[in-house]
Amino acid sequence: MTDALQRPAWSSAFEAASVQRIEAIPSLDDITPEWAWGGSQGEGVKVAVIDSGIDAGHPAVNGVNGYISIEGSDGRLATEPHDDVFGHGTACAGIIRSLAPQCELYSIRVLGPHLTGRGPAFARGLKWAVENGMQVCNLSLGSTRRDLFELLYEITDAAYFRNVVLVTAANNLPIPSAPSLYASVLSVAAHAVDDPFVVYYNPNPPVEFGAHGIDVRVAWKGGTWITATGNSFATPHVSGLAARILAKHPRLTVFHMKAVLRALAANIVRSREPFAPK
Repeated sequence: MTDALQRPAWSSAFEAASVQRIEAIPSLDDITPEWAWGGSQGEGVKVAVIDSGIDAGHPAVNGVNGYISIEGSDGRLATEPHDDVFGHGTACAGIIRSLAPQCELYSIRVLGPHLTGRGPAFARGLKWAVENGMQVCNLSLGSTRRDLFELLYEITDAAYFRNVVLVTAANNLPIPSAPSLYASVLSVAAHAVDDPFVVYYNPNPPVEFGAHGIDVRVAWKGGTWITATGNSFATPHVSGLAARILAKHPRLTVFHMKAVLRALAANIVRSREPFAPK
């Protein structure tokens, strides 16, 4: 019999006394919205909005559970309550709250008043979220700086192994940006169907999912509302659905989440009827 010290690395999780029982999920063809999120309001799921801040007093947001901001050239972490310096983060938070009204919202501010920021601050804010118990991270932003691609890749891999669902917006321009192009995230672009529950699946990634992001009425800073278009506003629709799903099925992994959303996509044909987009 092979001595335990001679076992191959990483094999300890598969010893007889260590193998964990995993709850089965239905066949992909049998998954329904009722199974996925029926009766769920996102209760207790921690959702981080990594953005320009959140206007906690906006009626669409109805409060923020925690704050982190990345300050100064040294990337100091601050935990004092902050506002939204642009409006973009409030828009994302309002969409998430509309779909998962009982989730716990955390504002991680990494962008400034011109909706720009430093790549290292973005990476540090994302890393904090991954390491501090966030379950869903809404990333309606990204970086085109290639010198950050490796660092962001490492952080998104860490998120995947910790079962942190990173929902990322594809760039609005046809240029590479991270982390939306990585396989470990849920990448999202916009469609024009005015229904928050309509998600399309793209069988030709890197962008995997489409959600409502064209002419969306969104919350904005100062208690206002605007109509906006962009992949940024499609992304929180998927984040909100992910929060609802996790509240009902807390043991789902990231790859389960992708499979569930794919199964529920509006362009999945379940019969011989021809598919017609909405």
